[in-house]
Amino acid sequence: MGQSHAKIIFFGEHSVVYGQPAICLPVSKIKTSVTITAVNTGQTIQSRYFTGKLSAMPDSQTGIQLLIRTILTELKQEATPFAMQIESAIPAERGMGSSAATAIAIIRAFFHFFEEPLSHSELLRLADVSEQYIHGNPSGLDAATTSSRFPIWFVRGRRPQTIPIKQNAFLVIADTGILGQTGLAVQYVKNRLAQDPQAELAIEHLGQNAKQARICLANGDANTLGHLMNDTQKNLAMLGVSHPLIDQYIKLALDSGALGAKLTGGGMGGCLIVLVNNQTHAQKIATVLQQNGAVQTWTEPLRSLKHKGDQR
Repeated sequence: MGQSHAKIIFFGEHSVVYGQPAICLPVSKIKTSVTITAVNTGQTIQSRYFTGKLSAMPDSQTGIQLLIRTILTELKQEATPFAMQIESAIPAERGMGSSAATAIAIIRAFFHFFEEPLSHSELLRLADVSEQYIHGNPSGLDAATTSSRFPIWFVRGRRPQTIPIKQNAFLVIADTGILGQTGLAVQYVKNRLAQDPQAELAIEHLGQNAKQARICLANGDANTLGHLMNDTQKNLAMLGVSHPLIDQYIKLALDSGALGAKLTGGGMGGCLIVLVNNQTHAQKIATVLQQNGAVQTWTEPLRSLKHKGDQR
């Protein structure tokens, strides 16, 4: 078996593409599991999207098929029969790292199945095989976070760092039910940068907010963190990657006393995150959002985490 989990981008959406830092948090309670069983013949996949032979996977699953074939080739196991079952509680196309989590769990499962050692760098290299196919030019942030048990400080082209958090605050994650449009959003921001000088300033502000947020997380300053979230949302909205329903839910959360709220991920749909002081308040806001149409909510504590190295 191989496992992974969801992620959320706390700070750094879109600006991370242009060299600014991002803070990404693992969401350990929302998991993806892959089980590989030895069989006599055939290579089969069972998942929520496809059930059948590896060779018959549809075009929409080409990235995963390519990853599996790459792993089998590198391990010299191309002809080995197996049955794979993929189970995921991560909603797809919501900015929570569904495709990267699937890749991470598949890689871990195969290396356990064949009893081969797996370094963290090799794990990320292989995950990039499917992520490159699916997303075109991914930053690597999703794979780094869905494979880590600790918060990530991420700058494109550099080794991800785990960061300490001194917080007793809580996050509410809310799914709008609207598919995110990461590819479209990334292209939209790229076009804005080519035409509007204000867009470049927004990218710089997003990077500065991420840097200040890291300090707030280390110091336990939840109030300033909330302000940074609100300012980040304003910059993301200015770049054109928010959504009317996200804006509506953010207003509801702030009117209900949240410290801050913003979209998470590529935007134009997907999920939002809300910062509150305690679990009781988190449950209250989760209920308000659900009553107003959010299809699912999760609460996640920002507990103190010790700085540790990357986990395999």
